[in-house]
Amino acid sequence: MRTGRLEAFSDGVLAIIITIMVLELHRPEGEHFSDLADSVPGLLGYLISFVYVGIYWNNHHHLLQITQRVNGRVLWANLLLLFSLSLIPFTTAWLEEAHFARDPVIAYGLNLFAAGLCYFVLYRAILACDGPDSHVARAITSDVKERLSLVLYALGIGLAFVQPLLGVAPFVAVAVMWLIPDTRLERYIAEHSLAE
Repeated sequence: MRTGRLEAFSDGVLAIIITIMVLELHRPEGEHFSDLADSVPGLLGYLISFVYVGIYWNNHHHLLQITQRVNGRVLWANLLLLFSLSLIPFTTAWLEEAHFARDPVIAYGLNLFAAGLCYFVLYRAILACDGPDSHVARAITSDVKERLSLVLYALGIGLAFVQPLLGVAPFVAVAVMWLIPDTRLERYIAEHSLAE
């Protein structure tokens, strides 16, 4: 099976996730810039979550661009990823409304950990489907970055028990680490003329 339908479906779900997040933003009650102060937690939560959804969309696109075929296992792994990402508007809204309190930060961290784990499972499912000599296997020779992300998510969850805002720092660090699209994939795509 080719990847086209999988990509199109995933793109649609991610677009809906972003739409839901922006609809959750509350406008200021007043008419002055000073009235925006109450909206700062919401805007920060939205910004972090938007960046995360963008990171997943970008890297998912690059991963599927070099994936040669998919099977049922890949489809289910992709659905698990989309499920975990679809919870981001919910955990983001709780994070914002509770002004980054402990339990919402922990829930947000668990959501990010689940999404990271699901992306790792998706990558492994594609690798198993495409085989050891596939483009994916040749492009991603190490999964240290993926594993480090999971460790940082777990660290953030642990730190949130001590100080919630301290727990957010590793989440931001992971986002910064992945902000630039996966250079392993981009380099491989460019070297092998696989760009669309």
